[in-house]
Amino acid sequence: MIDFSINMLPIIAQAETDQFAKILEIINVAKLSQAAFIIFMAWVLNKFLASAFDKFAEGNASLRLLLKKVASFTRLAIFVSAAVLVVQTMFEGQDEALLGIGATLGIGIGFALKDTLSSLMSGVLILIDQPFQVGDRVQFGDTYGEVTEIGLRSVRIVTLDDNEVSIPNNKFLTDVVASANSGALNMMVVMKFYISVTEDFELAKRIVYEACITSKYVFLSKPVTMHVRDQVTDVAYATVIICKAYVIDTRYESAFQTDVTERVKRAFRKNNISHPYAREFSVRSSKWDDQSEIIEDPKKEIAE
Repeated sequence: MIDFSINMLPIIAQAETDQFAKILEIINVAKLSQAAFIIFMAWVLNKFLASAFDKFAEGNASLRLLLKKVASFTRLAIFVSAAVLVVQTMFEGQDEALLGIGATLGIGIGFALKDTLSSLMSGVLILIDQPFQVGDRVQFGDTYGEVTEIGLRSVRIVTLDDNEVSIPNNKFLTDVVASANSGALNMMVVMKFYISVTEDFELAKRIVYEACITSKYVFLSKPVTMHVRDQVTDVAYATVIICKAYVIDTRYESAFQTDVTERVKRAFRKNNISHPYAREFSVRSSKWDDQSEIIEDPKKEIAE
């Protein structure tokens, strides 16, 4: 048995040498140059079209989301076409044996890059199934912002703090993601205002409603709804005025909230509508106070 193994070694070595020679036959300088040129041209074309779509979309608000969706599918089509051309170039004119070797190499590379390939396939599924689209406001875990790109490897989200977050595509197939506008340009914005339970809630509700419907950012083609409820907060028992209104463009979400909040606060101040307040806390006794325990000047008490 030992002699048989020793005699087989030259044969095995020769077979491996032949296989390596066939691999080198597949991978030659001319074909590598052509493949590199195809990849470079695909990259240039993708950059050019992405820039063109982006500039045109930013100048046409009503078509922005549609154009960004088209840009995502165009990017996918370019890279898939480039991949097919590279494979055809590398294996053009090869016999079945060489094709088999190439397939073996492809499987090996696939196992080595399984996470990348998983994200790639997930990106394709996201584009087809469309749980969200480019331009949507999404909530994924602790990340909330606008989807700016659905790439081959990751989804890019710009948060309200203008931070760009990249999340691997395959994460979206297993975790929960919420889309606030689902491909529409307008989006519902929920704003809550807290007042003391003893205040005139009808007046407060009217103030909030008027502030919403007169904002320059409101989308009045959809209804503005109001809700009132009493609620136990962390600091007090309060009445909550809830306004649900649509903003004309998802990008004006923060501006809409700021505009309404500023005008509501001014109107509340003008009509003496107070916010809920917590009972004062006594520094001396470390208990919820009665009036005899309130320290008027905590700094003076500490100094004593």
